[in-house]
Amino acid sequence: MTITETVLNAVSALFIQFDPEAATELLAPDYIQHNPAVPTGAAPIIGFIPALKASGITIDTHRVITEGDFVVLHTTYNNAQAFGSETLVAFDVFRVEGGKVAEHWDNLQPLAAPNPSGRLMTDGGTEVVDLEKTAENKAVVTAFVTDVLHGQAPENIANYISADTYLQHNPLVADGLDGLGAALAAMAQAGQKMRYDETHLIVAEGNFVFTASEGALGDTPTAFFDLFRVADGKIVEHWDTISEIPAEMSHENGKF
Repeated sequence: MTITETVLNAVSALFIQFDPEAATELLAPDYIQHNPAVPTGAAPIIGFIPALKASGITIDTHRVITEGDFVVLHTTYNNAQAFGSETLVAFDVFRVEGGKVAEHWDNLQPLAAPNPSGRLMTDGGTEVVDLEKTAENKAVVTAFVTDVLHGQAPENIANYISADTYLQHNPLVADGLDGLGAALAAMAQAGQKMRYDETHLIVAEGNFVFTASEGALGDTPTAFFDLFRVADGKIVEHWDTISEIPAEMSHENGKF
């Protein structure tokens, strides 16, 4: 199996087939868990399968991005009360080692109404293209994260985001550079200034680049998982999930 197939089969075993035997074959016994609410190791999540099946949970996968040992899934969990909300939008990140899923990170956010431009949290472009430009596109997003999100040179934002087409899927932000600027200004005025402190993961495939970062919204420690679509050297589309980082977790692995 490819890395991608291993991850998709593991997710299917857990959330579609509800098959403990298949999940046991696909998860490393010492599976490292970063979801704050789930204990680490394969046994806890496999043991939770009957409850997942009983809950009626379903999963829709919208995008799959693979680079090296990492696979990122952009998903919607329905009937997800077991995870805290009826419908949750998530980025799940898996690391595969030795043919088994060895580590997992995620960030979940309740599904929101369409944003000011009428876009949803998961619609938009899905096709992975421009595989030969993976490194180039990853460099564009990495520089954007450093200059703009980390605040080293925010005045360079127009170097990275297309002035012609910038489609936004954040529930609170409208399309375009103007929409982004207005949303950031409104957040700051409301005392909810957004701060990115450290970016822990960057995974790219073709025209898609994913980043996982920690920082704060106001004074609240926050995880920011972002997905960018790049075309002709500029960011043209953006999706994200934002979630508070709890002070106490079910393990000692941390959110990242």
